Amino acid sequence: MADTPVPQTFRILCRPSGPSCNLCCDYCTCPKTAHPDPQSSLKMTEIVHESFMRQVLGEHQGPLVRIIWQGGEPMLSGLDFFRRTMDLQKKYKRPGTRVEHTLKTNGLLLDDNWCGFLHENDFAVDLGMDGPQELHDNHRRDKEGSGTFDRALKAVRMLQKHRIRLGIICRVNRRNGQYPLPVYRFFRDELGAGCIRFIPLVHQTTKENPRQGDSVTGFSVRPHQWGRFLIEIFDEWVARDMGAVTVLNFDEALAVRLGKPDTACVLAPDCGKGIVLEPSGDMYSCDRFIEPGHSLGNILKTSFTDLVSSERLLRFRSDKQDMLARSCRECSYLSICNGECPGNRFMVSPHGEAGLNYLCAGYRVFFRHTEPAMELMADLLGRGEPIRGIMPVPAHQEAGSPAATFSE
Repeated sequence: MADTPVPQTFRILCRPSGPSCNLCCDYCTCPKTAHPDPQSSLKMTEIVHESFMRQVLGEHQGPLVRIIWQGGEPMLSGLDFFRRTMDLQKKYKRPGTRVEHTLKTNGLLLDDNWCGFLHENDFAVDLGMDGPQELHDNHRRDKEGSGTFDRALKAVRMLQKHRIRLGIICRVNRRNGQYPLPVYRFFRDELGAGCIRFIPLVHQTTKENPRQGDSVTGFSVRPHQWGRFLIEIFDEWVARDMGAVTVLNFDEALAVRLGKPDTACVLAPDCGKGIVLEPSGDMYSCDRFIEPGHSLGNILKTSFTDLVSSERLLRFRSDKQDMLARSCRECSYLSICNGECPGNRFMVSPHGEAGLNYLCAGYRVFFRHTEPAMELMADLLGRGEPIRGIMPVPAHQEAGSPAATFSE
């Protein structure tokens, strides 16, 4: 066993169906399985399933176990797979341990049976949508090429009817990134979403060496576009929705300022708190790095404890700080950004150094704009005071703005 301690807090990202999906999004960046078995259906076997639950629940060192089921589309594993998960949880969970399950899905397979199960077992659901219908259907299509907005909206209503904890995950791409307020207002007003996360779509075109080069697909959000997207939503959120709508991007930026240790990985000072399990039992350091160089091993051959305390994972965690470009080390926002996700560090810095984050310019604009409000919020929270209504409503965001049109 490695001498390094097992981390107290991390998420296990389980892909029970690997990258298999019932959508055919043209911008898909879902990582493929690094070593797919040609004889495998890419569904987790019972032996891997039970070994995973037994080891995670039996060997996890903290009082809380977080399991995030994702893909591809994890619901392709079937409802019986998840019922078996709960049977295994009852069998192996230690007294005093709490298990939190989150299902990341496109929602197309949801029905009353699924929703009954999710409600009964207190699953949270993160559902992917790109905004209003025209923006959503622009990229998120099924295998026949049809848009999926109506089915995603039906899934939202079904989850709400069954009182299931719902979060919206929005991939910000070059198209919907042009319309920050219409996208945000759709989630807030039309869906009634109380929790939203915006994820920038960054996808390199380089195939031979996917961690180098600076070219990205035409679907990828531009750096300054990403910054402006966050700024426009932030101004409206601060003025109107603070305390009513959770935008996780803003909560996490504030958490970094407050020095909270459980910050989401993109802004955290180190990596390795989101380890990935594949259907084969292979584990990887991160879902952005499902590739041979970041394999930790297989839970059928090496214990979960040894995998998550391995030198390879420890090195991956420390590399986030150790491999920062000089321009990052000299940046006044380093303590907030921490170089963001290493998966986006493929640009060349002004010093000619490799490893600058593609989104750097956008984040700098966002941090600069929000700094006064964030510092005030951090100060008020530190003194135990409320933080609502700390900014006036910008003039261009007053109620009654004309409806947006989504031109190319």
